[in-house]
Amino acid sequence: MRDHSFRQDREELKELLRQYENMKAGRRHSFLEEESFERIIDYFDDRNELAQAMQAAELAMEQYPYSSVLMVKKADLMIASRRYKEALELLDQAEVMDSGDINIYILKTDAYLALDLQAKAVEVLESAIIQFEDDERIELLFELADVYDDYEEFDKVFDCLKLILEADANNEEALYKICFWTDFTGRNEESIRVHQRIIEEFPYNELAWFNLAAAYQGLKLYEKAIDSYQYAITIDEKFDFAYRNMADAFIRLHRYKEAIEPLEKVIELSRPEDVIYEALGHCYDKLRNYAQARFYYKKASHLNPEDSKLYYKIACTYINEGQTESAIKQLQNALRLQPLQPEFNLAMGECMVELGRYQDGIEYFGNVIRAKSKNIKGWSALLECLMKGNLLEEAEEYAQTAFDETGGKPVFLFYKTAVYFAQGKSKEALNLLEVAMEKAPKLIRKLIDLNPRLLQHQQVVDIIARYKRNKSI
Repeated sequence: MRDHSFRQDREELKELLRQYENMKAGRRHSFLEEESFERIIDYFDDRNELAQAMQAAELAMEQYPYSSVLMVKKADLMIASRRYKEALELLDQAEVMDSGDINIYILKTDAYLALDLQAKAVEVLESAIIQFEDDERIELLFELADVYDDYEEFDKVFDCLKLILEADANNEEALYKICFWTDFTGRNEESIRVHQRIIEEFPYNELAWFNLAAAYQGLKLYEKAIDSYQYAITIDEKFDFAYRNMADAFIRLHRYKEAIEPLEKVIELSRPEDVIYEALGHCYDKLRNYAQARFYYKKASHLNPEDSKLYYKIACTYINEGQTESAIKQLQNALRLQPLQPEFNLAMGECMVELGRYQDGIEYFGNVIRAKSKNIKGWSALLECLMKGNLLEEAEEYAQTAFDETGGKPVFLFYKTAVYFAQGKSKEALNLLEVAMEKAPKLIRKLIDLNPRLLQHQQVVDIIARYKRNKSI
């Protein structure tokens, strides 16, 4: 039946076009009704034959000069041809003939926006919204939201979507959009109230539960967010975005074990994604299950081989297991992609120190410092490498440089103190220790970490005890 109807429509259109061509050529033709002209105009318009469509519209209006529908169609073609002012004049005439045609206001909006007259476009839509009801009013509110979006009045976009949901609480398009704009504008408290009202009336609206959860998440109320996501997936067990966001909330609460199940559900419901595998790797990493973390990091890197951070994360799992050689191979992959990345160079330097390759370690730590001259970790790692390699003169020099480059961070006074003790310069070391303790007594822990035997040095113990009595530590 459907095929028969389609064939019949096609034959009717062919006949209309034949009669239309006869009319243009001055030959005998059947009478063409207003609706027939509408179909002919649409035919040319759909085929992007604007000149032909415009010719048909002009002939149609010669026959039906007071037809508001034909005026609207012609105005639409004028806008497509960038004849905006003429289109607006024609739409004003159409409005006089039939002010109840919503297309008049939508096309006026398009024309004003094309002329960069946003205020006029807003005025047209706001006036029309008062005039129309139900679905037509909602359509105009969406148009108005788009206008505000184009001109970056983002809070007003949210306001339009809120009005739509007040009229139609189950409007999917508005529910999807308001979730984004809630996050963008930060109007989370307001979104919570909007969606709580919707849920009171429609408790099985999974999008409303999801949006409520997202608003809680935007306020860092992760427990409440998780509860709301649970409702959303209870209503729709294939709601993958709810599982994603729920996993994120669990991770932010450091509940890594609980985050794993929703992440696995995302993999089950959608195509493989590197970010999901990476999140699973992160959870297992935090749970100190390094082999499983590495498994997922590797799956992520197969999907995104240009992400250097993934190779670094794989390397860290090996470092945590004491597999230095394996870590180095992964760090080499990361450094091939980002040779000057400080974090990668720092880790590689630490691996070199672990293997006793101090000169190589110095090179990598030097890369860190060149990239970030005020980086305390980089300077600290370099100094510890120099001390372990018994390069004490260089360590003394760089301890002073580190102090100067970092704006006088007291920790480097303790490093220099440790170097002095290692060089046998006890007098200089004790004098500098007094200065360091005066500035930051709590950092004495760094000195003891560098050389625990100093706790057997009576003068060092006396200095520490004196500051402890003063409750400075």
